[in-house]
Amino acid sequence: MRPEARPDFAVGLGVLALGLLVVWQTLVIPETPVYAAVGATLVPWLVAAMLLALGVGLCASALRGGWSHTLEDVQDAPPVNWRALGLLAAALVVQVALIEWLGFVIASTILYVLVCAAFGSRRPHWDLLIGIAVTVAAFLAFDRLLGVNIGAGVLEGIL
Repeated sequence: MRPEARPDFAVGLGVLALGLLVVWQTLVIPETPVYAAVGATLVPWLVAAMLLALGVGLCASALRGGWSHTLEDVQDAPPVNWRALGLLAAALVVQVALIEWLGFVIASTILYVLVCAAFGSRRPHWDLLIGIAVTVAAFLAFDRLLGVNIGAGVLEGIL
């Protein structure tokens, strides 16, 4: 393998690892007799298959010489925006940490505002209002229309 193709191979291995993670997590989803032919694991299996196929393709491409060193967009890419990556990581951590305690609406609104900030939004008040509107609508759609409890958290009596 050419030295300039090593990062491409690492990306392929990362996608393969992600596909294997999805396979592992899909295997632990409990099957319920309520579903007929299509169960709760259909979409995760499709995602796992696509990730694994993509990972194999990326690794094969890297072994044939790679792709990123020939792309002008990659060669002329700006430096990594660590602030944006940090905000995205913080958004995901906050969502996972707070969703059970505060509920879907509040945790997802915080996620939305942080993601907007990561993408360079300069209007946090609008981001907050839009985030509240979208997450309340999503919560009510799941709760009222689909009958799926995604957790209201501290807003249990209000929503």
